[in-house]
Amino acid sequence: MLEFIKKIYRKYKKNYALFISVNWIKTLYFNYKKFPYHIAKKLPVYFYGRVKLSCISGEIIIEAPIKTAMIGFGQKFEKMTKSKGISEISIAGKLVFKGYAHLGLDCFLYVEKKAYCEFGNMSCLGSNVKLICTKKIILGDWAGIGYESQIIDTNSHPMKNSKTGEYYSLENSISIGNHNAISNRVSLMGGTITPDFCVIASNTLCNKDYSHLGENILIGGIPAKLIKNDYTRDWEKEKELLKKYKIVKW
Repeated sequence: MLEFIKKIYRKYKKNYALFISVNWIKTLYFNYKKFPYHIAKKLPVYFYGRVKLSCISGEIIIEAPIKTAMIGFGQKFEKMTKSKGISEISIAGKLVFKGYAHLGLDCFLYVEKKAYCEFGNMSCLGSNVKLICTKKIILGDWAGIGYESQIIDTNSHPMKNSKTGEYYSLENSISIGNHNAISNRVSLMGGTITPDFCVIASNTLCNKDYSHLGENILIGGIPAKLIKNDYTRDWEKEKELLKKYKIVKW
């Protein structure tokens, strides 16, 4: 009997902590503003802590069975627990979620008008990640971007060859493969394409197509190059643990 009471107490304590961590005003506003009633009432998107909704005029689509809190902005799943309160979202283009997705503390998510951004199932952005999409960015299933990284598909400023006057491409799409483990402070720039089962070392700059290197690889450096073959994160061993800490259940 005592163990049963303790179990109920622990569950109540956990649910109470979750309840007070949710930014209910932004959560309710966002869901009922962006989704039809039959979807909005399930509250598929949760906001945690402070967040600035600079623009949400774009199209937001969930191409998966709708679950409560399946997409979390400002979700705490890392060692860091303190937020600077600088989370910001600007979505004028099209943002698609293929399933569960998780964005950590203090992220900046920007999808420009006419741009397309896609999050695969169980994809995530760690804390302080900046994602700037002006053309097209796709994150595969189980693609995890480490904290303080950036994903930017534009040079932001026109660049040209000083001799010929030829302009370089201002925007270039990014495609991150399935089961990618991307470490902290990685820069994923326009033109980046990674294969499935790719690991990227910390402080790496990616700016080209690495898919020809094959799967189960470690790349790193500035710019990135192949470091090791037959190298992969043990996804099967970690999947249930990741689901436990990232999927919210009341």
